Amino acid sequence: MTTHPTSQPARSVRIAFAAIVVAMLPAVLDQTILSTALPTIAGDLGRLTDVSWVVSAYVVAAAATTPLWGKLGDRHGRKRLLEASLLLFLGASAVSGAAQDMTWLIVSRTVQGAGAGGLMTLAMAAVGDLVAPRERARYQGYIAAAFAVATIIGPLIGGVLVQHASWRWVFYVNLPLGAVALTGLRLALPAPDVPRPTTTLDLGGAALLAGATAAVTLACIWGGNRFAWTSPAIVALLASAVLLGLALVARERRAADPIVPLAMLKTGAVAVSSAALFLATAALFSVTVFVPLYLQTTTGATPTQAGLLLVPAMLGITVSTNVVGRLISATGRYKRYPVVGLGLMAIALGALALVAGHPSRTAVGFALALFGLGFGMVGQVLITAVQNGVDRRELGIAMATTSFFRGLGGAIGAAVFGAVFAAQSGIIDGVQAVFLVAAPVALLALAIVLALREVPLSTGQPTDAGRGQPSLPLDRAGRLAGDVQHDPADRADLARHA
Repeated sequence: MTTHPTSQPARSVRIAFAAIVVAMLPAVLDQTILSTALPTIAGDLGRLTDVSWVVSAYVVAAAATTPLWGKLGDRHGRKRLLEASLLLFLGASAVSGAAQDMTWLIVSRTVQGAGAGGLMTLAMAAVGDLVAPRERARYQGYIAAAFAVATIIGPLIGGVLVQHASWRWVFYVNLPLGAVALTGLRLALPAPDVPRPTTTLDLGGAALLAGATAAVTLACIWGGNRFAWTSPAIVALLASAVLLGLALVARERRAADPIVPLAMLKTGAVAVSSAALFLATAALFSVTVFVPLYLQTTTGATPTQAGLLLVPAMLGITVSTNVVGRLISATGRYKRYPVVGLGLMAIALGALALVAGHPSRTAVGFALALFGLGFGMVGQVLITAVQNGVDRRELGIAMATTSFFRGLGGAIGAAVFGAVFAAQSGIIDGVQAVFLVAAPVALLALAIVLALREVPLSTGQPTDAGRGQPSLPLDRAGRLAGDVQHDPADRADLARHA
């Protein structure tokens, strides 16, 4: 019988993994479904100018709480915290659906965002607990495929719900999905023993990090949109982010159990992957934000058609994540894929800049497919590299760190590219400028990934012995075959890639 690192039967692994994916889906669907419902919500509950808070509150809360969830998962067990974050998200979804005014909805959306921060971080870390290092890329590929599908169908589902039911079902639809996921997590997700914490939680560090994150996220959301970049509000937010960040660094240096271990940020896999994910996600936002705008203004596509024209990118992501995941599982090698992927992303962004002056849905579709193929080789592979490069007991905060930088990259990328676009005199000029800036961003990420030290992936358990050390090998029956030090093949393999 096939086994995995936690010695669960293969069927239990599949059930637990399916539950993890279903638990994450509401957090992914929530934003895309909600986009089509916002005008209706504004008409029922308040002014259209207030509705931006419905989105902002969720995004800020998710970003601000992500590191705290990761740390709590490391201290108290990821299964327990994943279930708690799911229950929080579902409760807030029910309250959001019952909202009678805009203040009610904004507050409940803040709580919902806090739950979503835990879902995304803890679910990714739980995959690291569930499967062997070499299998993680394949499973992460399944997650990426599910996300791609959710991104495509989200606006369609939202439109159907708003048109034929009520905008409230945009939130209520989370409840049955969440109930299925919670049942699967309870029954199938293993709960590895976690030593009882001997130090108090760094609540001060968590508060400083949440404040700094909220300030910089709001500045990115509002800058150049609600307020000018030089306005007192944006300057105050950015200054607050800097001061809180400096205070956070000073505190974390002396905290017994810091909410963000500064030493982890010096770990090669975490530092390189976080920086590369920051830049790659920023480049992704140049596509998801400005391609639909370009298609609507130059080819006459409707909003729904423009969204559907992103399908080539989603298909490219789905194909490449699954193919690369299987190749990594077979070979244990992963560094080459983000290098190639970021190169393809840069080429695709350059192609989009070239074709922008000659509107063509077909040409844009080919460029998007190439971009998707490239991006699919980046995100999940770098997450696998991080999971392979840290101790298992620090997996939660490592995933939270990468998730934090990925989210920050999206927020800052959208803000920077929005400023680039606004600085041009025409739609086509603005879109071309965005892609011409985004292509070097992808190339910079490629240069950073070249510094990634590849540690061959094992088919065995994650180790707690030290960062970057390979896992214990398993024999064909799935039993521990002994220490890597005594395995000639693994020892020779490590020597070649040291």
